[in-house]
Order: sequence, then structure tokens, then C-alpha cells
Amino acid sequence: MTQPFDATQDLKDAPHTGGGMRPRDAATLILTRGTGDRTEVLMGRRAAGHVFMAGKWVFPGGRVDRADGRAASATDPTGETRARLTAEVGAYRARALMLAAVRETFEETGLRLARPAPSAAVAGPWREFRAGGALPDIAAMTYVARAITPPGRSRRFDARFFRADASALMDDRPRPAADELEDVAWLRADDALSRDLAAITRFVLGAALEGRAEGLPFVRQVRGRHLIERL
Repeated sequence: MTQPFDATQDLKDAPHTGGGMRPRDAATLILTRGTGDRTEVLMGRRAAGHVFMAGKWVFPGGRVDRADGRAASATDPTGETRARLTAEVGAYRARALMLAAVRETFEETGLRLARPAPSAAVAGPWREFRAGGALPDIAAMTYVARAITPPGRSRRFDARFFRADASALMDDRPRPAADELEDVAWLRADDALSRDLAAITRFVLGAALEGRAEGLPFVRQVRGRHLIERL
């Protein structure tokens, strides 16, 4: 099943550059706390100097690093999330995507989706995370959406969006990295939707909070037209 997706403003904000860049794997984490009308979501505003989504409010996330597939974790993917991702990309890449979302969230907000563990000295991008006495808790993550940046943009990502409850965080007080996200905050859902969001962010936030049952949305552009397919 497909349906139109209106991303007119997104395309104006990220004009076509004419390149043939292939999308890179990326992962995003939608952290929520509370229930019903009191649900809050963690978001941050990207600095104006960024090439991609400058000034927009976004969820923490970023590109998959080579080290993510080899990183240790306290838990493994479970249930439908494990089945869907493994069917799409295989077990190794599925795990790398989920761990990338955890790592990027820590780098951008200081929050660890993790369980306590002995401190460990490791090399690479996981050094600070592990030194803090933690191992990622990827069993707490649910796969909620996929989106591919349209062709010809200065940055292209094949992004998977995950959701996790704040109860799985070691600490829910964000400490943002100034060069990544500004004004990181827990926002009520209606407040979040009133911010300057890209169309895809607005759509995925709604899908994550509503928990639609007809399948995971997959947003991409085909022959110049944005479509939503159901995985």
C-alpha cells in the first residue's frame, strides 16, 4: 500500500545538488517518557551552521560507524524488531543500526540507553560510553519507521527510526554536545509538533506515538514523488 507524502518544504530546505550520492546507513532514537496526554519526547535543535537540517528540531541519531557492528551490548534485539530488521538487512547489520542509534544519542545528549556494567577500556567511538560503566540495552528498542533521503541532496541517509522508553535510560537528564544539538529538551507531544520540524520528523513522531498497526512506514522518493510504503 502506498500514499502521497507531502515534503514540499523539506525539498526547499535541502535543494537538489545534482549528485548521484548513495544513501548511507543511519539510525535515530525516539526517546519518550510518560503516557497518554502527558507523553514527552526528547528532541534537540540542530545548529544553524549544519549542512543537513540546519535549525530543525530532530531526534538524536546519525550514521552507522564501522565499530558499531562489533560493539558489545548487554542485550540483543528481540521480538518483531529483531525479525523485521534481520529480514531487511541481516543480523549483523541490524545490530549495527540499533547500536549506532544508542551511540549517537549518547554523543549528542549524554544519555545512555544501557544497563550498568564494569567500566571497560575500548578504542574508537565507544570509548567514553564504556568508560562510564555501561553496556547498551538494545532489547529496549522498538523499530518504528524507515526513510531514505531523496536523490541529489548534499547528504543522503537510509535511516531507521527506533523508539525506547526513558525507563531504560541510566539517567534521563540530557547534557547536549554544543556542536551537535542545541536546546535539547523533553517536550510534550503537542509542543514538539509545534516546533520547526522537517516533514519526515513530524510524520515519524506521529507514527511512533500512535503505534499504527498496519505496518511500519517506509518513506522514500520514487520518480520525484514521495511515497509511504508499509513494511
